[in-house]
Amino acid sequence: MTATSKATPTPGKIALAPRTAARVATVQGLYQMDLAGTDLNAVIDEFVRLRFPKPPGDEAAAGADAAFFAELLRGVVRRQRDIDPLVDQQLAEGWRLVRIDAIVRAILRAGVFELMERPDVPGRVVINEYINVAHSFFSDDEPKVVNGVLDKLAHKLRAAEFNRDDPRSK
Repeated sequence: MTATSKATPTPGKIALAPRTAARVATVQGLYQMDLAGTDLNAVIDEFVRLRFPKPPGDEAAAGADAAFFAELLRGVVRRQRDIDPLVDQQLAEGWRLVRIDAIVRAILRAGVFELMERPDVPGRVVINEYINVAHSFFSDDEPKVVNGVLDKLAHKLRAAEFNRDDPRSK
């Protein structure tokens, strides 16, 4: 399997919302940077010029919010040293981020970045979006792993938001 074939989700007939498409593209871009060592700015340029303008169904990232995509990609790269240890702490004993699938790693990094840096996006929305992104790439247990890790981190990173919404805390 080539690096690009695994990093391409199953295309759907329905166009994704611009931010959802940007999240999918962010995962693809992180995967490309991780496996091929492609430069951050080259990835952003490739997606914005070549992938986003395609019609829905031809490219999972078609119609993506380019500014949101660039913010996510740059943010994950900038905060990766903070993100990776947080994710490592949530993985099962004996597992480390470097040992898990590169796509799952990209999904978790992007999701954690949003939880850390985008308080304008509700935590539950972030978790749901990245579970859906995981479902676009995987049909096995990977979406459950994404859900578990992001949920635990959301409760830590956004404790006030989750305590406020939790009926047990009232």
